Amino acid sequence: MEDENLEETGSRQASLFPSWYAIYTMSRHEAKVEKILQQKGLEVFLPRVITGRRRRGRKAILKLPLFPGYLFVLTGLGTYDYHQILKAPGVVRILGNGRPIPVPEETVGSVRAIMESDQPFYPWRYLENGKQVRVLDGPLAGTVGIIQGRKEKKRRLIVSVELFRRSVAVELDDDAVEHWS
Repeated sequence: MEDENLEETGSRQASLFPSWYAIYTMSRHEAKVEKILQQKGLEVFLPRVITGRRRRGRKAILKLPLFPGYLFVLTGLGTYDYHQILKAPGVVRILGNGRPIPVPEETVGSVRAIMESDQPFYPWRYLENGKQVRVLDGPLAGTVGIIQGRKEKKRRLIVSVELFRRSVAVELDDDAVEHWS
């Protein structure tokens, strides 16, 4: 009984400062895991991209995961939440190096801002080097990412999620960004 109270208290204390964690799922189970974790009362973020595909001779428009095999969950990661996440069907593991590592809030916020903007975006290969910048104005104001390349007074902003080595790209005007460190 005493152990249960300790576990509950630890879980409550941990939830005072929730962080985003990246969840690795079985192939094509992202939506299923999202639904299950939401039913358990957890806040889940599964970024999706709209894409056209041909199916059975017809063109279909699909909303596919932006980062296939991954989604984000906001939790204090107390003992209870940790086990609820791992026991969910389709979950492989919580990403980290031996123990779960939170994804920086600014990374998840930047991906959200890109998803909610009217700017076209698309998946991009993961970039390790480059100058980090912050967007100054427009619907992506405050978004932090890496500038990659230049195309006639436009810059391609790449937001990378280091933990699972995936990125998303959006094109911006030259004067819309400033250096960020």
